[in-house]
Amino acid sequence: MEKRLSGWKRELLRAHGLIADLFVRSEPRARSLAYLQGLLSGCERKNGWQLAEWMQEAAPYRVQHLLDRARWDADAARDQLRDYVLEEWSSPDAVLIVDETGFLKKGRHSAGVKRQYTGTAGRIENSQVGVFLCYGSGKGAALVDRELYIPQEWAADRERRGEAGIPDTVEFATKPELARRMIERALEAGAAAAWVAADEVYGHDSKMRRFLEGRQMAYVLAVASDQRLWQSDFMQHRVDAIAQSLPASQWKRLSAGFGSKGERLYDWALMELSKQDGWTRALLVRRSIEEKPECAYYLCYAPDGKDTIEALVRVAGERWKIEQCFETAKGECGLDHYEVRHWQGWYRHITLSMLAHAVLSVLRVRGEQNSRRASAAQRTRTAPPAHRNAVARMART
Repeated sequence: MEKRLSGWKRELLRAHGLIADLFVRSEPRARSLAYLQGLLSGCERKNGWQLAEWMQEAAPYRVQHLLDRARWDADAARDQLRDYVLEEWSSPDAVLIVDETGFLKKGRHSAGVKRQYTGTAGRIENSQVGVFLCYGSGKGAALVDRELYIPQEWAADRERRGEAGIPDTVEFATKPELARRMIERALEAGAAAAWVAADEVYGHDSKMRRFLEGRQMAYVLAVASDQRLWQSDFMQHRVDAIAQSLPASQWKRLSAGFGSKGERLYDWALMELSKQDGWTRALLVRRSIEEKPECAYYLCYAPDGKDTIEALVRVAGERWKIEQCFETAKGECGLDHYEVRHWQGWYRHITLSMLAHAVLSVLRVRGEQNSRRASAAQRTRTAPPAHRNAVARMART
């Protein structure tokens, strides 16, 4: 237990060391480390008051100072976080995953808050919405970028913007536009990735698709059932109508990966739409295997050779990794526990929470890898001598 605890501390210190030089003064530097420790602690609510209490401070003023007035750059910390994740899990087949999540709020003063739909509640609620980018590979997954969505009425209200500390340079941007910025930042920073995956909000946006195609980034983007596509009769048809016309021979049962209840099996069909310069555009359809099946639809863009139904299904299944990241970051790293109202405070808390989540994810992946190695070693030790010798020979080759 002591060895595991020291490993946890060592990894946290390593991650914090990446951002330590961003703090001009030693006091906020030390408090940022304590803040990360608090976010990873068993503290029930990881807001200013409870984190201050966990740090054995009489009041939350120093914690509030870290998130509000202290001199440090949350975007520079984000860049270090992204590099940390890439150092651990970089892969040429990785997927950049975009999604949004809501933060339920009371009142009207928190930056960007309004009554809007959020999947967090499954309905329209008073909330802030953040758009996030997740880096996912076969090695692991973590959140690596974030943008706070500012609705149009906020963008146009100078007095309200000023009270919430929203910079004058920030203009209204749609959620797909925020997503494009984050994807571009990751690619410009050298993030190795072969795919982009996102839900209907982003798949419906033609500018998003053109942006990715212009960068020759393969994608699997969900679209709504009423998305229309040009067909050979020179007319536009809804994708749900196209799916209904597909022959039974075109459907294939495949797994979209493992979920909490085991393999996520669906029936899938792939329909090629066009080919150009070695790239294929296609429609991928997912159908549930329940008695009353439901369908989901994806527009795909992939280089020849990677445009197989198996490859596209794998990427479609990867999108759920960001949902798992949200669940863990909120449940264990305080992503949604903040009580700050200002723009800068939101970015600072969210960035530190993302870094805490990345540390937790790295440690869990390593723990799983060590468990598999220990199990393999145990099986080798308990195998019959002849089999044990064969295993040893295989290991040497």
